[in-house]
Amino acid sequence: MSETLKLHPIMLAGTGSDAGKSIIATALCRIFLQDGYRPAPFKAQNMSLNSYATPQGLEIGRAQAVQAEAAGIPCHTDMNPLLLKPSGEKICQVILNGKPTGNQHAYQYFRKEGRDELRQEVNAAFHRLEQRYNPIVMEGAGSISEINLRDVDLVNMPMAMHANARVILVADIDRGGVFASVYGSVMLLTPEERKYVRGILINKFRGDIRLFQPGVKTLEELCGIPVVGVVPYYKDIHIEEEDSVTLQSKNMQSAHGKINIAVVLLRHVSNFTDFNVLERDPRVHLYYTNNTDEIEKADIILIPGSKSTLSDLYELRRNGVAQSIVKAHKAGATVVGICGGYQIMGQEVCDPTHMESNIERLPGLGLLPVSTRIEGGKLTRQVQFTFMDSKETCRGYEIHMGATSPVEGASPSPLNTLIAESSSSPDMPEAESTDGYFATPKCFGSYIHGILDNKVVIDYLLAPYADKLTGEPFDYQAFKEEQYNKLSDHVRKHVDMELIYQIITPSAPEEEKGGML
Repeated sequence: MSETLKLHPIMLAGTGSDAGKSIIATALCRIFLQDGYRPAPFKAQNMSLNSYATPQGLEIGRAQAVQAEAAGIPCHTDMNPLLLKPSGEKICQVILNGKPTGNQHAYQYFRKEGRDELRQEVNAAFHRLEQRYNPIVMEGAGSISEINLRDVDLVNMPMAMHANARVILVADIDRGGVFASVYGSVMLLTPEERKYVRGILINKFRGDIRLFQPGVKTLEELCGIPVVGVVPYYKDIHIEEEDSVTLQSKNMQSAHGKINIAVVLLRHVSNFTDFNVLERDPRVHLYYTNNTDEIEKADIILIPGSKSTLSDLYELRRNGVAQSIVKAHKAGATVVGICGGYQIMGQEVCDPTHMESNIERLPGLGLLPVSTRIEGGKLTRQVQFTFMDSKETCRGYEIHMGATSPVEGASPSPLNTLIAESSSSPDMPEAESTDGYFATPKCFGSYIHGILDNKVVIDYLLAPYADKLTGEPFDYQAFKEEQYNKLSDHVRKHVDMELIYQIITPSAPEEEKGGML
């Protein structure tokens, strides 16, 4: 393949949420890269608590960062210009071009007023991206046919039509009703919108695909659109998840013969990908839980980040998990907090200006002699740092509100010495050159997401349990590359890529310029 031909953008749109759009988009990013193109992902609007800091120190959805990694390029806010981070059932923090613009009620956000300004922003981001990459692998959100939101939709068909994209409708056959969901989704589109839907992809198929061949023919006859592939369900390919809905399935009991690590399952858990390396480490058995007995059985307890630290701290104290963490630590367990978890481990968390909730102060777990005050802007940056006394350069990123400092009478005891690569927060006080707090080898906290992606940190964390160690250290970067390639192989095998290329290749000079369908 050659990058000289400018291809149409391709959009993976869904019959509903969790149809597998993100994974298929990730696969296509890697396939186009393998075929000699320079692809880039794009999702105009994403809703997720799992975010990532770009090299410029700005915030985007983690899914687009993963897709960029599969495409072999640095992530950028143009790939996800609008990010919604839920902070309650009806409230979201709005992140525009990587920077928070405030909290909005869902009803307020989805009004027509002010929609043109947001539409201009996401369109501009797409055009900047399109000038640098080819092709653009776009992703829709939820259902393609949310007709009640048609006038305010920024991410599905209006975005596809603006971009002159070719839309592939992704349907999840595993949940049932695939014929109705595909046909209904297509028929609910306007005639003009329907012109842009050029393929149907059936995802998460279980069983013998040959038995579905009559179904393929039926769908094509009903919709007048070709089925480009039927992708089987898989269990042996591991790509970072966008949402935390699967964490409950990892709620497994402790195991013998390995280091048992319990990740506290918070209601508003964010950036749970912090634990992906440990999940794959053969020396470790990691599980997510809020069961007090399982927490007390763990060798190591990790408290993750939270979108609502005070709310989660209140719940931990209410359901007895806070007491179990302290009890386990007194009995010899290691306790480590990351970001919101670091704040929770302190003496107190204060929110005097109600930045996060109506709770002004809650006592923390009391494991670290620090106090957190939530106020001011959000600090977002990628960082390089050295851990403890190590000279090895480590990498991670920060996304947090608030500042944490030692309480009166406590001496500073930083965990990391860091150098910020970039920051998006000129309104914040000048960033510190150190991070976190070290109390003992079995009790420390840090603001750095991705800290556990670094071998020197994991080795230190596991060292007190050396008598249980039998496996070899884990190379996570090599593992991720292997998974992207396995995913691309899987999709190539079950999707007609020749047909995909026909769909996105301009058929006439006028079309290549975006003037025709």
